Amino acid sequence: MTTPTKTTLQERAIIAIPMGDPAGIGPEITMKSLAKKEIYDVCRPLVIGDAKVLQKAIEIVKANLQIRVIENPEEGIYEYGTVDVIDLNNIDLSKLQYGEVSAQGGQGAFEYIKKAVELTSNGKVKALATTPINKESLKAAKVPYIGHTEMLEALAGSKDPLTMFEVKGLRIFFLTRHLSLKDAIAAMTKERVHDYLIRCDRALARLGVENRKWAVAGLNPHSGEGGLFGLEEVDEIKPGIELAVADGIDVVGPVPADSVFFQALNGKYDAVLSLYHDQGHIAAKMTDFHRTISITNGLPFLRTSVDHGTAFDIAGKNIAESTSMEECIKLAAQYAPKFTANSL
Repeated sequence: MTTPTKTTLQERAIIAIPMGDPAGIGPEITMKSLAKKEIYDVCRPLVIGDAKVLQKAIEIVKANLQIRVIENPEEGIYEYGTVDVIDLNNIDLSKLQYGEVSAQGGQGAFEYIKKAVELTSNGKVKALATTPINKESLKAAKVPYIGHTEMLEALAGSKDPLTMFEVKGLRIFFLTRHLSLKDAIAAMTKERVHDYLIRCDRALARLGVENRKWAVAGLNPHSGEGGLFGLEEVDEIKPGIELAVADGIDVVGPVPADSVFFQALNGKYDAVLSLYHDQGHIAAKMTDFHRTISITNGLPFLRTSVDHGTAFDIAGKNIAESTSMEECIKLAAQYAPKFTANSL
């Protein structure tokens, strides 16, 4: 990833950081990240959360930071050493147990995200850099969303947002996300491949990527070998690609999945359309687990996210790695000045 160049304070985008599930590592990795001056050199970080939990996180990670509670983004001073926080004051510390599923944790995590989305409505916050939330805690709180993407889709009034991973210049979009493999294969229609290639290409354009060269990953071994190892490529995937080419998309494929991601990592393609969840996740995380960042496209604001969970097993122990969170904030800062909020 190319780190954004240093700018004056007012030129730097305000990046809202919802602190995530208070029982997970979100508050810790947020404070560890904001203990790095380089973050303040490229953006104005604004944390949305519970000030008491964040203060405890500062003590856990032994950071030399001071919390400054504000009500609006324009009140922040955004100086290294000071963490500007919009405090929702919604966690009872006496009931908070690190590493445990709880309704208050799920409700709190949802409220931080909801507030962050609200702050984007007037354009003062340019992007969200989100920390981990826990699906079981959301369920315990009766929050009707399985994860970030579905939550943001509803809160922003968007339809079918696109997920993109980026790591070391490798960009991966996903034709399907949280489906069983059987259901994902059933969803691989030529119409869906066509539609996604058009929408994903527009999403890259919104991020400021020009002269976009695409590849679609194959599903079956050797992309099916012309039907010898399955007909999905012949019947659906390749026809969908051909429809996209007819609409002006610079795309090739299906390219065998055992080589396409390596080729894109080395510059042959600007992005790859992965057909199902684990196909692209494995490629990205094997490239660099800690620097794999998720970007949600198709929203009226930019959203980046760490691509790991709440790590309940290590929460509160000061051993959580913050590299992914740091990269998440930096990537938001990198793309925010180029991002256009036109609908997909």
